[in-house]
Amino acid sequence: MFNEILNVFKYPFLQRAFIAGLFICVCVAILGVSLVVKRFSMIGDGLSHVGFSAFSIACVLNCAPFFVSIPIVVLAAVFLLLLSENSKIKADSAIALISNSCLAIGVVLISITNGINKDVLNYMFGSILALNNLDLILAVTFSFVAIIVFIFSYNKIFSITFDEDFTKAVGVRVKLSKIVMAILTALIIVVGMKFVGALLISSLIVFPVISVSMIFKSFKSVVIFSAIDSAICFVLGFFSSFIFSIPTGAMIVIFNLVVFVICYFVSLFKKLKITLG
Repeated sequence: MFNEILNVFKYPFLQRAFIAGLFICVCVAILGVSLVVKRFSMIGDGLSHVGFSAFSIACVLNCAPFFVSIPIVVLAAVFLLLLSENSKIKADSAIALISNSCLAIGVVLISITNGINKDVLNYMFGSILALNNLDLILAVTFSFVAIIVFIFSYNKIFSITFDEDFTKAVGVRVKLSKIVMAILTALIIVVGMKFVGALLISSLIVFPVISVSMIFKSFKSVVIFSAIDSAICFVLGFFSSFIFSIPTGAMIVIFNLVVFVICYFVSLFKKLKITLG
């Protein structure tokens, strides 16, 4: 089995997939901490449906999907953020509104063009074979920028996450900061959809954060261990998919599910120990 694992790195497309996927998973987990705490975690699901709609538009126009998806998904992320700040429309309602509308548009556009084909399935479920050098460059660049921005804006993000009113009161431009984070999240989701798939990308936002938060309570600890958890699940899922010929995105999510179950029982054990002690 060890030789089979080493064989992965003999193929350039798998090398690209490993590097790009690792960066994406770590970055999404880090960005996901604030989103989950703010109850905005389903933005990944919403933006992935927007990405599917953008992919459908690219098919109709016969354009490269990336160059159509990036501006559309970024604009959708900003629009979702601004829409959710309207007291009449809550975050979950705004995401559901945009998500379902874009999914319907995408299905209609696909149905009147070529119908469901291999490219559509790859976009919905992900495919490591679809990654090229441009995907690798975009994944590493966007992820690196997002992580750097998060590190240097950590105190600001922490403050906005837990006490937005106080952050506004001390003069921080909260709306601008949230827009920047929304744009970075949108960029990572667009790149990640090609690897994990539009139907699974939101799980990379939710699973690591929820799992780790059952064990660790401080914001910094959750950020650090969410990234570690996501990286480990990616590595295990990546190599398992290669060895057993199972879709990579699905295997990554399965390992995230396993970690979630383990963390859940560990947290129950800790509570039981405290109660009995």
